[in-house]
Amino acid sequence: NVNARGHEGADDVRRRRASQQISAGCSAPHPRCFNGKGERRVEPHTPLTQTSETLGKRAPGCPSEMESGHDSVLRSRCPGIPKFPSFPDLDGTLDGKPSRREDQEDDGDKPATTSNGRIEVEHMISKKLQLKRKAEYLKNDLMRQFDSQVNDFMDSLIEESATLEPAPLPAVFSPPLSDKERNKLRHFRPPHGQGKHFVSRRSLLDELFEVNHIRTIYHMFIALLILFILSTLVVDFIDEGRLVLDFDLLVFAFGQIPLVVCTWLCMFLSVLVVPFALFHLWSQTQSGNHSHPRLCSVLFVSIYLLYQFFALGFLPTYIVVRLMMKAHSFIRENVPRVLTWAKDKTGPSPVLPQVSQYLYFLFAPTLIYRDKYPRNPVIRWGYVATKLLQVLGSLFYAYYVFVRLCIPQFRSISLQLMDVRATVLCIFNSILPGVLVLFLAFFAFLHCWLNAFAEMLRFADRMFYKDWWNSTSFANYYRTWNVVVHDWLYYYMYRDFLWMSEKRFKPAAMLFVFTVSAVVHEYILAVCFGFFYPVLFCLFMCFGMMFNFILHDQRKGPIWNIIMWTSLFLGHGVIICLYSQEWYAQQYCPIKEPSFLELLKPRSWSCQRGPAVD
Repeated sequence: NVNARGHEGADDVRRRRASQQISAGCSAPHPRCFNGKGERRVEPHTPLTQTSETLGKRAPGCPSEMESGHDSVLRSRCPGIPKFPSFPDLDGTLDGKPSRREDQEDDGDKPATTSNGRIEVEHMISKKLQLKRKAEYLKNDLMRQFDSQVNDFMDSLIEESATLEPAPLPAVFSPPLSDKERNKLRHFRPPHGQGKHFVSRRSLLDELFEVNHIRTIYHMFIALLILFILSTLVVDFIDEGRLVLDFDLLVFAFGQIPLVVCTWLCMFLSVLVVPFALFHLWSQTQSGNHSHPRLCSVLFVSIYLLYQFFALGFLPTYIVVRLMMKAHSFIRENVPRVLTWAKDKTGPSPVLPQVSQYLYFLFAPTLIYRDKYPRNPVIRWGYVATKLLQVLGSLFYAYYVFVRLCIPQFRSISLQLMDVRATVLCIFNSILPGVLVLFLAFFAFLHCWLNAFAEMLRFADRMFYKDWWNSTSFANYYRTWNVVVHDWLYYYMYRDFLWMSEKRFKPAAMLFVFTVSAVVHEYILAVCFGFFYPVLFCLFMCFGMMFNFILHDQRKGPIWNIIMWTSLFLGHGVIICLYSQEWYAQQYCPIKEPSFLELLKPRSWSCQRGPAVD
């Protein structure tokens, strides 16, 4: 034991002396500092990557070789350092500079020595920088994962919220109701899933115009209008030597405003008085005091049908069609209430609509009657003025489209004999004005005009259309192009047909809806133009029905949207071309002996064109 302790003391002395010589800058000759020739030895620096690889094996200040049995004390003083995982941005040296570390080589039986204090400090600094970079790497990776999860959650939340059925009367746009009023509304509100629910929502274009990219497309159409105006002014100045600002086409279309106002006032008063009075008189006969309620029902229905027949036959078509659709909705929504109560006579009698409610419905931009609608708190008169100015701008836009693209073309075509080649060229040359007229009609009426009246009436449900431009099928296009008319056709034509047939003839119900829509559209055009040329009817019944089954809702993908747009462009080119030809044929070849067959026969098929007239 004494010899062992003496041997350990000698080793400690040798170790202490070697450490002192290294820490003192090798002032005395030592095998680690001088080679055999007496020159100072230069030790190579250990790279940082090598240092990081050996962190898990030894700590600074611990010998590298511990094979001798005399190094048990050193083992106890040098605990292992845990090994850190490597990262891509931590590999290599720190700022391109390798870390300094003394090579711990043993001279014979001498143990390894530790690094000096300065090198240990540099190593600790490099280690802290590595930990900092590791934390930054983990932070960036965590933020990427968090953003991805948040985006996925928000997308799923939006999709689920879109499928939720909204409340029919949001409290934010309607005053709080008393218990008595709430009990009344139970009779007025349609059953769950049995009618249209009105909710407060903005029009889609109002939301899209808040995006700079979509607003730029709107600016492009304004720039195109400016070019149309400039081209018209320049051409008129070159031809006439002066600026021609007569707007003869607009004067022809809107030159009799007083007559229109008087006619509209008569139609409006008739729709306000006749259906409302007939309904209230009929409801009194169903209270149980009358002896022949069914006979009274037949009488009132006959009077109502005669009224509609005379109104549609002798009054201007578009306005009277809209008012008749509103009157039908009013009757259709209120008659079942009275019949349901008259059947069992249990509970309080239904509260009949008041004149103010019916009057509001006649002006509201909807064809579905409700006693109450969601209302906005205030009227934005600046918004109303903007929409009315946009309607006026769209009218001038359509004027310049016809003046620059349609009238010159059909004046020249009218002097030629029509053949297949001329007709095909006419159709393709009419595609551009047809598409522009499509966009202008949609923007001016379905967006600007309806939103202007909705704002003045504080009508909060502005979903007059949906994203029909994204449709991949004609079935979806028919549902989203004009939501106002589609709702009326769906609830009062399609569903009523299924109810009467006990849901056994769905294809027949669809055919019935297409037929009614085609007949009404063709009737409006025939009365407005003054001639019968069933182009739109054939497009509706033939190609519309065919595409409705071919391009159905199962068709997805961009290619089907392209096919839908191509069909729309071609269809509007056909409409503009054929109706314009018939218009000029009616001017050049008037009917000398009017008869029913002559009125049905298109004049453009047999007219021998003479000199062009305006």
